[in-house]
Parts: sequence; C-alpha cells; structure tokens
Amino acid sequence: MAVNLLGLDPAGMLAFLEGVGEKGFRARQLLRWIHQLGEGDFAAMTDVSLSLRARLAEIAVVEAPGLLREATATDGTRKWLLDVGAGNGIETVFIPEEGRGTLCVSSQVGCALGCTFCSTGKQGFNRDLTAAQILGQLWWANRALGRDPKGERVISNVVFMGMGEPLLNLDALLPALRLMLDDRAYGLSRRRVTVSTSGIVPGIDRLAEECPVALAVSLHAPDDALRDELVPINRKYPLAQLLAACRRYLEKAPRDFITFEYVLLEGVNDTLAHAAQLVRIGQEVSCKFNLIPFNPFPGSDYRRPSTLSVRRFQDALVQAGYVATVRRSRGGDIDGACGQLAGQVQERERRSARSPAAAPEAQEASW
Repeated sequence: MAVNLLGLDPAGMLAFLEGVGEKGFRARQLLRWIHQLGEGDFAAMTDVSLSLRARLAEIAVVEAPGLLREATATDGTRKWLLDVGAGNGIETVFIPEEGRGTLCVSSQVGCALGCTFCSTGKQGFNRDLTAAQILGQLWWANRALGRDPKGERVISNVVFMGMGEPLLNLDALLPALRLMLDDRAYGLSRRRVTVSTSGIVPGIDRLAEECPVALAVSLHAPDDALRDELVPINRKYPLAQLLAACRRYLEKAPRDFITFEYVLLEGVNDTLAHAAQLVRIGQEVSCKFNLIPFNPFPGSDYRRPSTLSVRRFQDALVQAGYVATVRRSRGGDIDGACGQLAGQVQERERRSARSPAAAPEAQEASW
C-alpha cells in the first residue's frame, strides 16, 4: 500500500526516505513542496531528482480527504464536508475574522461521549482519523482559500474543536501538530494552535510532555453533579482530577492560562450561583472563560439563554477579576456554529459499546 506523505511529521518523513535509500535532505524538500507550497503531484516537484520522483509515484501519495459538499454562510464562514472513506464524512470550518483566520478541524469521525448539548455527540462514534486525514484538513483548506493580497496564507490559527475528542486520538494528533508547528511545513506558533478537550486527564499529561500547545477545556458545569449529567466523561475524570491536570499542563504550556469553554444553557447552568462556582474554580487554575450561548439544533431540548442573562453571567465573572468573553456565533445558517457539527456517518458502532461510563475511550466533540 502506498504511504500517504501528508501524515508524516519531519521525523517520520526522514525515516521514510532513509528506508528507501534516500539522503536526509530530501525530507526538507518534500516538506516544503507538500506543506508550504501545497503540491500533491510528485512530477511538479522540480528540485527533487527525477529518480526519486519516479520512485515516489510508485510507493507514495499525497492524499487529503476529498470534498463531498461545501457551504458558505452569510458572515463568510465556510464549511467543508470531507470524505474520509467507507461512507464517512467529517466537517471542517473556516472562520474569517479581522486580523486572523481560524480553521476548526476534526480529529475523529463522530463522537461517543454523548454530551447532551452537542449535535455531534448525537450521531455516535465510528473511528479515529489518521494523521494524514487530520493534517489533510489544513492542507485542503489552504489550497481552497489561497493567499491574501500580500501573499500570506489566510489561515493563521488552528483549533481542534471539530468532531471528536482529540486527546483520545493522540497517536494521530501528535504528528499533525508537529507539522503545523514546524517551520519547514506550516510554521504556526504554539500559541496559535489550540487543542480542546472534554477533560481526558492522561491525554492532557501526555500532550504537555510531547507537544504542548494552547489548551482549552470544555467545562460546561462548575460542579461534579451537573457535569456528570452534561459531560459524562466527568464520571471517569471528575473536576478535582481535571483541575490538577490543568495545573500540571500550565508548567509547560505556551500560554499562562487555560481556556475554559462553557456552553450556556437556559435554566441549566446559567445562573449567578453557577457563575460564583466558576469564580472558585478560577482560584484553583489560572484561566480565562469562553462563554458560548447554546446553538439550537434539531432534536435538542435545550434553549439559548437571553442576551441579558448571558451578559449578567459574563459580568459576574469579569467583576471577580477574570477575562470572560462571549463567543460570537458564526456560520449558524450552515450549521457551522459551535455544537452544530454533525457530518455524516455510516456503519456506526453501537453507542452502548463505547459509552463513557463503560469505556475510557469515549469521546466528545467540543465545537
């Protein structure tokens, strides 16, 4: 089977080339062509020897997920449904903003965590993505978006807040992260790559050791009882363990704070009493809060809080001395907003076989 070079980080590319008898400097050439220039045709890689180009055509490919469908929202947000084989699709979203462009990528097909407020969690879980399929979303988007008038790439930030729980697919996530950060590939700052997790404590510790980037934690509740209900993985990794892992992560993180994401659900977790509990959590971990008013989706029983309720909740945190932003919903008219990513999944595993209470590998999509 041909090797997909998209999923090889610098060390992997070097090992691959040495394994076929090539010199190490060829790795730099291939990384530049594939990731900096977005080239997938070996024949076009003009400074690579003809013999190596011919050999690569026989044993390797540069293959990103193919396009199934795309949509553009009225606010400029773009969403791509990408084909990852066997009838499975993942969703990738580009969010243009003043001064930056953010790509929201997926790490798994579907989700098994069963978070009650997330549409992705409603569809069940199928499988992990490969490193090539994760990185391929950035590769695809860069080609689709082109460059700005100054010749710069449009994508300046990457967030792992799409489908799936990234820290339960670390073996594929880490090579993709290394490519995003490497100057021979995409050259993104560690501060501009954010991994969002529902709170997988062993994964937080491993990420801190192997490739610390900005960390966001999908909190959504300020106490164990409510979080057990909203984010069932909390039953395995309760708040005390999660907050301790966050403190350990900050020792190696590129930022001096953790971002706590908090979806506001009317009458569920949006009272001033809940805000007061969050203030106490903030006393345990250096953090900022990203408040996300719930985005409704078909079949959900939750409601979006009023603007006044959201403002009061935010003010309570700000008055206590914390940075608390309210995420502006983007791409809602194409179901590209937070909590709305669903994709299309066939041949799903039974959710009961991957339930959070029964298995440590249960996942959550946090965006």
